[in-house]
Amino acid sequence: MEDKRGINRKEIIAEYAEHVSSGKVAFYKKFGINFVMGERSGPYIKDVDGKKELINLHCNGGVFNLGHRNEEIIAILSDSLKELDIGNHHLLSPERAETALLLAKLMPGELSYAIFGAGGGEAVDLAVKTARAYTGKTKIISCFGGFHGHTGYALSAGDEKYRAPFGPRLPGFMQVPFNDLRAMDFAIDDDTAAVILETIPATLGIVIPPSEYLKGVERLCRTHEVLLIMDEIQTGLGRTGKLWAFEHFGIQPDIVVIGKGLSGGIYPVSATVITKKLEAVFRKDPFIHISTFGGSELGCRVARRVLEISSERAFLDHVISLAGIFKERTEELIRKHKSFLRGFRQLGLMMGLEFKEDIDGLLMSKTSFDNGLLMVYANNDKKILQFLPPLNLKEDTIDEIILRLDRALTQAKRLRPAFKLLYKTKALFERKREG
Repeated sequence: MEDKRGINRKEIIAEYAEHVSSGKVAFYKKFGINFVMGERSGPYIKDVDGKKELINLHCNGGVFNLGHRNEEIIAILSDSLKELDIGNHHLLSPERAETALLLAKLMPGELSYAIFGAGGGEAVDLAVKTARAYTGKTKIISCFGGFHGHTGYALSAGDEKYRAPFGPRLPGFMQVPFNDLRAMDFAIDDDTAAVILETIPATLGIVIPPSEYLKGVERLCRTHEVLLIMDEIQTGLGRTGKLWAFEHFGIQPDIVVIGKGLSGGIYPVSATVITKKLEAVFRKDPFIHISTFGGSELGCRVARRVLEISSERAFLDHVISLAGIFKERTEELIRKHKSFLRGFRQLGLMMGLEFKEDIDGLLMSKTSFDNGLLMVYANNDKKILQFLPPLNLKEDTIDEIILRLDRALTQAKRLRPAFKLLYKTKALFERKREG
């Protein structure tokens, strides 16, 4: 089947399997999700042949906070292309300076320097490098179930399953359970450079921490002269109803990492924001860290407009309003499907649907797709279905979302017995094969 541009979806899938990722194609084929991205706009994505439409409730972890192909962001990039290019990281740049100034104004405390990158993993790596260089210590503490990226230091701060195929964890990294102050206190020692946390760990299952936990971590860091790094790659830029999610908890990080949504879904850019004292790391040799594509002048123009939009009071009020509507409507679904849908985790539009078992999250990812919703289970807690709509969603779209979600829940309940049997049979077969 060809789309109106003459693109053959079967050929695309075959070429993707042959030259990009055979595993990904096989995975989607197994679950009957042979979707190839075509036209997209706002919260909607269409298959390349135009026959299937999805409402994006995953947004690639917050990349599409402003929806797909946001017209204002496209216009910014289009106009910038008439006068700018990537720029040169060796030279001074008005675009980097102006974007960093805006970030400094929007960050609390002394978070006043921004070092730009092209992606979140790169930004996390730099946060770790900065902490180690400034403190002269090496130990980095993160939490089990968290996720900070697929690059070097970021990978070592995450769970074993993401790094095991590629070799052992780099020295100096350790994990403790999330929301366990005693474990954190026990782990911090004289060689600890930093603690890195996601404000709300999405891959762990949209876990909303009690305020006393993050305040307690901050207190431990101050007591032991350890730097506190907050990973706001998914939670930042208004996702929770505040510009930065850590503002809900009354803490003051030393380093904040942002990415994903900073791109406006149009141009990749990330930032590691540090306090003034930490900037001393780069003062003696300002070329000790460089990023060829980090802080591209085009990317900075885009990021600046994203920051302006995301920090507007009306924008944040809209997020809060949408969150209230989703809470009310989701509670109705919980009452209707109480034998299947167990709970709802939420801070603003950082949301998760909670089910009884891992297989329920897997099944709901499939039935949501069948009913026109792109939703993804949390990889480190598969009974949680991530629920991350665009932040500028129109209120009248919620009715359609809830209708489709209701249908997906009904379908999942009906298919659950057969799916559970298939899941157990497959697991038994794999154990026998491995044994």
